[in-house]
This record gives sequence, structure tokens and C-alpha cells, in this order.
Amino acid sequence: MRSLRAAVARCFLGGLPGPALDRDTRRLRAEIPFGGVTLFRHNASDPASMRALVRDLHALDPAAPTLVAIDHEGGRVHRCPPPFTHFPAAAVVASHGLRAVRAVAAAMARELAALEIDLTFAPVLDVASNSANPVIGDRAFGATPESAARTALGAFRATRAAGLLTCGKHFPGHGDTATDSHLELPVVARDRRALARTELPPFRAAIRAGIPLLMTAHVRYPALDPTLPATLSPRIVTGLLRRRLGFRGVIATDDLEMRAIADHWGPGESAVRALAAGCDLLLFCHRQDWLREAVGAVERAVRAGHLAETRIADASRRVSRLVRWRRTHARRERLSVVGCAAHRRLDAGLRAG
Repeated sequence: MRSLRAAVARCFLGGLPGPALDRDTRRLRAEIPFGGVTLFRHNASDPASMRALVRDLHALDPAAPTLVAIDHEGGRVHRCPPPFTHFPAAAVVASHGLRAVRAVAAAMARELAALEIDLTFAPVLDVASNSANPVIGDRAFGATPESAARTALGAFRATRAAGLLTCGKHFPGHGDTATDSHLELPVVARDRRALARTELPPFRAAIRAGIPLLMTAHVRYPALDPTLPATLSPRIVTGLLRRRLGFRGVIATDDLEMRAIADHWGPGESAVRALAAGCDLLLFCHRQDWLREAVGAVERAVRAGHLAETRIADASRRVSRLVRWRRTHARRERLSVVGCAAHRRLDAGLRAG
């Protein structure tokens, strides 16, 4: 029973209520040894305090260290307050060329490495193909598949060189949506040929380049699955991403608390469906009660034979490989790199045009 609980819990990333490791989270981690934590603005503080928080999270179980993740794209998606360098959005950086993209990605990675954070949910691999898109827009590196792939992979390689884990998003492509998946379930009506021509090329390129994680989109693509969004679709996650595109890394969900999912499926059902579809790492970024409910539902599904235990074992092994890679490749950075003069000059040059 305990081994099943540990394997299931390894497949989840949870959240924290504040900027320090609180007693309730410690108790929850002892009960449910979840694989990691995603940090947000309400967890962010000064660099020394953030590093102390990350170290406390890592120390919860030295035998199975907690992955600490953050969304750190620049532009609109930036969780850390000053003195952290707040670089412009990906589209702005990409307009200055590939060298600028690499320099910014390296700078952001060094600042995260100084905090000892393990994983950044970046780069965005979506193509900015819809000017009315309310949630992607300038977060994308390019408006064509070629430009998006070239620049996003430049960011990926620079981040990897700094010893951080990276996660490309949002498969199979969030760039043509007209609604925000935080608020409702978007639909992309493109046919298979159009999806293959526009949305998939950056993901294909990232897979060839060895990206270790890809995140699914809470978006429905009727041409690929007439009923289920990508995150919950075996046709898209296993059939397309695993089998046709040959991805061997970790498949992470976007936050399962987003309304695109939560308005239609409860935490337990969405967790079981996401794992059955082929996802490995499930995000419940804020509500610890939903995380507990989801883990319990997955355990019951395995015991009842509705979800194969081998599916959990495969997912848990993939997540454990991430931890080993990070342990091997982590690079030490001094806290003084956060907001350093070189990073401020780089940021100022980009904003000056």
C-alpha cells in the first residue's frame, strides 16, 4: 500500500500557501510524498528567503528530493519581485535575434540556479498564429513555425546549459486559441493537415533536440479527438505525442485547477483521466485538498483495476529520472547574480530597442 502511495504521489506537483514551508504542507508531504512544488508570486520574496524555501523543500526527503518548479518566461509570466531581473516577453526578445534569446535565457536560468530551483516551465513552443489570442500572444517566440522553433530551442539550449530542467508548452499548440484556458475550455478547429503544418513543427524540433518535458494544453482539437481536451486524451497524449512523434521524456499537465478542466471534471476524475491518457506529472498548483483528493482517486482506480499499475510505475520512473538529471547537472550560482549589473544592462538594451 505504501509503495503504491509513493509511486502515485511522485506523479504530482503541488503548491504552497505562502513564502515559507508551513506546518500543514510538511504534514501533507509526510502523508503524500508528492514529486514537487510549483512556486508562484505569493511564494516569492527576497532571493535569500526564496533560496532558503527551496532548500527546505529539497530537505523534506533527501532520498527522494522534491522538484521545485516555477513559470519563468519573462514578460507577463514572471513570479519573482525585484531585485530579480524582469526581462521582456519572448516575442520582444526574439525580435532582437537568436543571440539575444540565448543571452536572456542564460541570464534567467542563472538567477533561478542561484535559488537552487530545479525546473522552469519554459520555453513556450506555441506559434503566435492568432492575433486575438488572449493567453499566448507575446509569450510565443514567433508567428511562424520556423521562427518559433528556432528561437524557442535557442532558449531551451541556453537554459539546459545552466543546469536547469526545462518544459516546452503547450502541446499540441495553444497559439490559435481565442479564449483563455484559465477561464474556459478553448477549441482549435483546424484540420489535421493545418495542425501538422503550423502547430506541431516546434514540438517535433524540441523532441529532436532532447527536451526533457513537454506540457499539454487544456484545449480541445476536434480533428484529433472529438470529445476530450489534449490533457485528457489518449489519442493526443499517447497516440500522437508518444507513438507518432516519439517523445520519450516526461509529459506534464498544465494546472488541473484551471477552469478549462475543473469546470468539467473533478480533481479525482481529471487526475485518473490524465494518467490514463499518458501524462506523467500532474499539476495541482494551489489547492492542497484537491491534491489529496486526486491522489486518493488514482490509488482507488489502480486498486480497482481501472488504471494499470504499470502506467503509474512508468510515470514515476520518468519523474525520478528528472531528479537524477538535475542532481548531476546542477550548477552553483551566487545570489549576487540576481539582478546583477550585466543582467540589468541586457534588459535595458532590449527595452531601448
